[in-house]
Amino acid sequence: MNWYEKLNQYFPIEEMKSKEHMELLLNEKSDVYHKDESSSHVLMYAEFDSFIFIDYVWVSGQARGQGIGHKLIEKLKKKEKPIILEVEPVDYDDTDTEKRLRFYQKEGFEHATSIGYTRRSLATNELNQMEILYWSPEHESEETIYEKMKQMYVKIHTYKDEELYGKSYQPVEEVLTMDEDASNENILETLDSKEEA
Repeated sequence: MNWYEKLNQYFPIEEMKSKEHMELLLNEKSDVYHKDESSSHVLMYAEFDSFIFIDYVWVSGQARGQGIGHKLIEKLKKKEKPIILEVEPVDYDDTDTEKRLRFYQKEGFEHATSIGYTRRSLATNELNQMEILYWSPEHESEETIYEKMKQMYVKIHTYKDEELYGKSYQPVEEVLTMDEDASNENILETLDSKEEA
């Protein structure tokens, strides 16, 4: 199974880029977009001057619990830039979403509660809501993370979208919102309260 098939089997269709999109990024944006893989993991990420965006991370079922995910995150943290990623809201019927959140919580990531992120999938045409997690060595504000997310969305997610998919993703201002007064639930704190219950 190649790297794309591994990701495609693990991530929901509405979160997946096409193989052509990812190969184009690896070829045409090779200064920014990177693939780190072994037989037991695949990590796709974009490294900009002032931050890193984790696009996909997959660790094989057999290798889970061996610290591979931790090593991958540590390698990125050594670059001393904020690390940003998107996660599905926790679904208690899907234990993987909870495990994923617990993993990032353990790695010191925070939930950007004031950033809203809803994107229409070109594959399913359904609205897909995601949450933004980030780790920042300088404890940057959520507003700074929001600006970095907007930059990533334009340069990575929508790269040549019309050419690749025959239609465009929504403009960034429709997808990402910033509301410092938002009373969005902190999904990482919700995990803690569920554990205490």
